[in-house]
This record gives sequence, structure tokens and C-alpha cells, in this order.
Amino acid sequence: MSAGGEARLWLAQRVTAMFLAVFVAVHLVTIIYAVRGGLAAGDILARTRGSVGIAVFYGGFVVASAIHGGIGLRTIFIEWLRLRPPVAGMAALFAAIGLVALGVRAVFAMVAA
Repeated sequence: MSAGGEARLWLAQRVTAMFLAVFVAVHLVTIIYAVRGGLAAGDILARTRGSVGIAVFYGGFVVASAIHGGIGLRTIFIEWLRLRPPVAGMAALFAAIGLVALGVRAVFAMVAA
């Protein structure tokens, strides 16, 4: 991959890290607030059913995680497993697609009415 391509991947990983920081913070604050309010997991899930906002939030969380993790896996495949960059890129792409598929399925299951 060209130096420009590597720079774009580096930037994409940093941008997704910024989004993930927000997603994780909101997620943890919500959990802490709910648990301190006496809500159990079942109560929380009952409140999220049918919520488009919750689906959009966690859908974005899933996509940002898959992009961030896929780029990281590509780097691990190249540096640790000594895969050629095109092979590492394809393996990381398939892993990211799998993460998105599992995450979207979980989000839909969580908010399905």
C-alpha cells in the first residue's frame, strides 16, 4: 500500500478512536446511572425496545468498532504474523465485516419491538 494509503488508514483509526471514546463514555455513564437507579438488565432492555435512537447510537458504535478494530487487526497481521499487506488487508476486511454483521444483529435484537 502506498504511503498515502497508510496515512489514510492511520487517520481513520484515530478518527474512529475519537468516536469510540464518546460511545464508550455514554455507554458506561448510562449503565452506571441505570444500575444506581435500581434497574436490572431486563428492565433496561425493556426500555430500549423499539427505540430508533438507541439503534442509531449502538449501530454507530458497532461500525466505529469494526473499522477501528479492522485496521488494528491488519497491523497485527502484518507485524506479528508477517502476512503480506494485501493478504492482511483482506483478512482484516473479512473480520470487520463479520464484526459489523454480528453487531448489527445484536442491535436489532436489542431494539426489536
